[in-house]
Amino acid sequence: MRAIIETGGKQFAVAPNQTIRVPSLAGDPGDKITFDRVLYAAGSDAVHVGSPLVDGASVTAEIVKHGRGKKIVVFKYKRRKRYSRKKGHRQDFTELKVTGVNVDEKRKAEKREESAKVGDSVAFVCEACGKEYKTERGLQQHVAREHGESSE
Repeated sequence: MRAIIETGGKQFAVAPNQTIRVPSLAGDPGDKITFDRVLYAAGSDAVHVGSPLVDGASVTAEIVKHGRGKKIVVFKYKRRKRYSRKKGHRQDFTELKVTGVNVDEKRKAEKREESAKVGDSVAFVCEACGKEYKTERGLQQHVAREHGESSE
């Protein structure tokens, strides 16, 4: 199973038993962490794509170590102005070992049923042709385009 998670404002592709470096997280080496912001999860039989997140999906990982990356040089320069600045920094990171990718199929199915119930009860129907729309705005646009009437 593999997944794409979001942490620290970045996205990471992960798989079980893989080691990744993410922006610094709180915790001690050996602690378990669960990521609920899963954007994509795929297994041998099914693919789950979130909009934007996959409901009921999570990724578990274990903290291996904390550290600092290589030095990054930030150099600013403006020609003919006698302006140049050289700075640098080292970014903190946390190294994780992914232990599992979980997708709760039951919770996903319940969410899908709930959205279907809500979608059926709120339908807007065009009086002229009988087409159904999910939103009132969609119906207004249809009437304005197809039947030449003003929506306001």
